[in-house]
Amino acid sequence: MRHLAYLSVLTGCLVAALWLEPVLKVGVLRRWRRLLLTVLPVAAIFTAWDLAAIAADHWHFDRTQVTGVFLPGRLPIDEVLFFLVVPLCAILGFEAVRKVLRK
Repeated sequence: MRHLAYLSVLTGCLVAALWLEPVLKVGVLRRWRRLLLTVLPVAAIFTAWDLAAIAADHWHFDRTQVTGVFLPGRLPIDEVLFFLVVPLCAILGFEAVRKVLRK
């Protein structure tokens, strides 16, 4: 079960943030193009950064805590998901705060 640690944290982040969409109607997922234009460039930059750090042996991942699915460059899929999930959760939280403060 330990190999799912990273995914468990990401799942927890999603559970903690996704309810904001239907309950507060923040509209983040409805504006999916805007969301992709925000998240994908950042995810690409951090993925490249991780790949460079892994290649230089400055960075590694504990194989016992990731799923074991690795992309080229020894980058775990869990890490790429992190670069997508965490910004999504942050944007949902930010938009929820904006919506509440506007009321």
